[in-house]
Amino acid sequence: MTRARVGILISGRGSNMASLVEASHLPDSPYDVALVVSNVPDAPGLAFAAANGIPTFAVSHKGMKRAEFDALVDGALRDAGVDYVALAGYMRLLSPGFVAGWAGRMVNIHPSLLPLYKGLDTHQRALDAGDARHGCSVHLVTEELDDGPILAQAEVPILDGDDADALATRVLLEEHKLYPAALAALIRSGPPAR
Repeated sequence: MTRARVGILISGRGSNMASLVEASHLPDSPYDVALVVSNVPDAPGLAFAAANGIPTFAVSHKGMKRAEFDALVDGALRDAGVDYVALAGYMRLLSPGFVAGWAGRMVNIHPSLLPLYKGLDTHQRALDAGDARHGCSVHLVTEELDDGPILAQAEVPILDGDDADALATRVLLEEHKLYPAALAALIRSGPPAR
């Protein structure tokens, strides 16, 4: 079986990127990681990618229009022969043209049980609301922030005495399991009709 080529976009340490890379080494993985892209040239996750022999593309978005920067990223992904894009802590809103170009083939992991708590500070928001459970979601990326069709979710209980950091730590453990499984399932289901 020919493996799909995945491009991963990061802005920071890339712990979810690392979980995707590690899962790609399994014999039954339907994908290889072809490129790691960052809008932060010194993002710590780039060192992990390089240490694993994965090509990287990193350029600052500062001073560039969103569509102009996204065109650079798109070009790098296409030059690398990428079939699917995975956002892994990529802290940028994407231009409509970029999203349209990867429709049905771009996924994101978000630290909440969508549709709850789109955007930032999800753990504190769940605590402030008095929720009994929290978790993470993998979804297809659409133009609206954290709004695409949900592919998979994992729940964690909110425990007495939890603060945002403790909750984030437990959710992150679930993210690292959920994201590789959800990406693999999407790839195995085949590419969307274009």
